[in-house]
Amino acid sequence: MQALIIVDAQNEFSPSGKRPADGFTHVVRVIDLRVKEARQKGNPIAWVRHFNKPAETPAFIPGSWGADFIPGFGPKLGEENEKEFIKEVYGAFTGSNIGEWLDYLKVTEVLIVGFYTHGCVSTTSREAIMRGYSVFLDPDGTSSVAMKYQGLGELSASEVRRSALLHLVSMGAEVYSDKELIYS
Repeated sequence: MQALIIVDAQNEFSPSGKRPADGFTHVVRVIDLRVKEARQKGNPIAWVRHFNKPAETPAFIPGSWGADFIPGFGPKLGEENEKEFIKEVYGAFTGSNIGEWLDYLKVTEVLIVGFYTHGCVSTTSREAIMRGYSVFLDPDGTSSVAMKYQGLGELSASEVRRSALLHLVSMGAEVYSDKELIYS
């Protein structure tokens, strides 16, 4: 059985947030499509939400607008196949019981979407691979930001996202968009 894992679909990544992500509106539409597909199939949906620790930067503060799910997102009330998981680190499997929940539901593969491709999506994907799940990623359902570091140069948001996806494919993840498999 496949489960959908939605990583950090939170307001903080919107253009008005403290961590605006490239192509936010498009990514939200793709995530929404994936949620509708999972619900139609009866597949489990894990809604992962990030909260910063008190000593970290003033983003993703519990109870703040930025830490809230994007309007219309989050577990559907009364739906046993949907659950929220809170994390304080990059990976959803560290510090939460998402792995136990997926195992209880007999999930063998996961489709992962969300924000940032190079951070929490990548770490969650690597954790899922290490736990033995078949991992699928929809590149249109993820986003990153441009990065620059003296001595290493810079990459556009698109290059950062593509690089993160390439790393995950080299580790065994499969990347597909809409209905066709891109890599296997």
